Amino acid sequence: MQVPFTLLQAGSSAAGQPGMEAFLIQLLPLVLILVIFYFLLIRPQQKRMKQHQDMVAALRRGDVVVTSGGIIGKVTKVDDTEVSVEIATDTVIRVLRHTIGEVRNKTDPVPANDGKK
Repeated sequence: MQVPFTLLQAGSSAAGQPGMEAFLIQLLPLVLILVIFYFLLIRPQQKRMKQHQDMVAALRRGDVVVTSGGIIGKVTKVDDTEVSVEIATDTVIRVLRHTIGEVRNKTDPVPANDGKK
């Protein structure tokens, strides 16, 4: 005697829900790929962005910087969004803070004057 196919399907799905297990097995490689992308691409990029933001926030007068356009100069003035950079004697250009690509020479912080000599 031959059992109809629909009865076999009904019995197997009610026994252990293999449909759900198959779905989880198919989902596992996708999850692994997302984890690998996070650790190899997303997280390092976030670290670089944080380092760049910290570098730009710490800019001060006298620092030698390189812009993203390749211009090298000395910072003469720092504003909220702009930095004045002297690229030659009496030649000052204004650049946006976020376009500073590298700080070559960092100036030492000026000690606070607390009235003592």
